[in-house]
Amino acid sequence: MKNILILILGYFLSACITAPALIVTTTPPAPYRITPDENPFEPQLEDTGRQIASVVITSILFSERYEFSPPRAAINITGYMPSVCNELRIEISPPDEQYQMFIEAYSLIDPDIQCDDVFQQFEADILLGTYSPGRYSVWINGALAGDFVSY
Repeated sequence: MKNILILILGYFLSACITAPALIVTTTPPAPYRITPDENPFEPQLEDTGRQIASVVITSILFSERYEFSPPRAAINITGYMPSVCNELRIEISPPDEQYQMFIEAYSLIDPDIQCDDVFQQFEADILLGTYSPGRYSVWINGALAGDFVSY
């Protein structure tokens, strides 16, 4: 009898305890590009049928340009390509969930053209677009080039 009384009393007291609330966590929105990049070296439709060749990057200068509103990031890539017939291409991927931007620099050559193997130097200035708020890291051909903050 005593055990039943304790059990009933425990049952009534447990009714006064509030149930734990479900905690809702919001995930931040995925990063996105607001305005496009100014990239004169982006891949073209007429690139089909050409062979991809490598480029050798000798230096990367990553900077933020404050003369724009809002400030924008800019990259300057210098290097060389295997021949004078190669055309430079720089492909900028949209940012991923970890706020990383991957840029691939390569060259293209028409396989039907015979060309002397004389190195061709290049210098590419690219002004990155504006992005949703966050801290972005920029990778060029697998190497970290720098980072910037977008407000």
